[in-house]
Amino acid sequence: MWTLLLAVALLTGSEGCRRHRMDRSRPSGQSAATAPDTSVRQPAMPADSGAMVTSAPVTTPSTTSAAAPKSPRPGIEEARANVAEVDFTFLTAKARVSFKSKDQDIDNATVNIRVKKDSLIWIAISKIGVEAARVLVNRDSITILDKINNEYTQYDFPGLSKRFNFDMNFELLQALIVGNLPLPKQPAQKIKNERDYLLLRQTEGKVLVENYIGEENRKLKKLMVVEQPTKNTLRLDYADFTALNNFLFPYTSLITLDYKSGADGQFYQTLLRIRHSKVELVDKNPGFPFSIPARYTRRP
Repeated sequence: MWTLLLAVALLTGSEGCRRHRMDRSRPSGQSAATAPDTSVRQPAMPADSGAMVTSAPVTTPSTTSAAAPKSPRPGIEEARANVAEVDFTFLTAKARVSFKSKDQDIDNATVNIRVKKDSLIWIAISKIGVEAARVLVNRDSITILDKINNEYTQYDFPGLSKRFNFDMNFELLQALIVGNLPLPKQPAQKIKNERDYLLLRQTEGKVLVENYIGEENRKLKKLMVVEQPTKNTLRLDYADFTALNNFLFPYTSLITLDYKSGADGQFYQTLLRIRHSKVELVDKNPGFPFSIPARYTRRP
């Protein structure tokens, strides 16, 4: 899904505008985001969102004697051949988001997203019916409009990668939006059994990526990204897989980002929870309206 992008957008915004924070209050009794159930189930969805799909219960192989060779779990050969991924031309989505960091606590914000495959990612974030921020991601950079304070911020991917000690790029964000593997699977990489998952372990420079794939539906259900020297960690949990065209799409996700701040050297945690209410894969361009008004000032 598109969760890492929102984490970057909101986190970088809060780091750079501590004097202009959004309303951080949360209704009494509202708890912070918690990890979602990663089982495939049927969320409450609008009638036009498509049929719901549930996977069969995960089965485990029967006990064998010590001399007998172990058989792979059902589905492992298929997963080795191909992890099921979502393909599209344009994607549109609407969701509710809860976000908690050391600087911000935002509950139940509305987010609209549009994606042009391999080209653009567009996000509008609203609170109480008022659009507070708009984000545009192209292959080189991220631009964030703060519509409350008439400011904008621009980040390039090399700068963000250095800031968070993760190799961030457009392909990574696009893959996480739709629940695809963040790194392409190479023929030499092996998938092995790991409890109720098929585990594909990958490395990209100093970053270790662990992909936990469902045995039955061959969908990415959990992602662990660790930057080796700093131990900065990103965990992403997908749930509520629902039929979308010919694909399964995760309608709920949770990001947990544990990172060491370059400002004070302390470790902090950011939580971001997303619940989609509608997702569509379309062939017609939905439009990506984005401009920086002349009255806006650029935030350092």
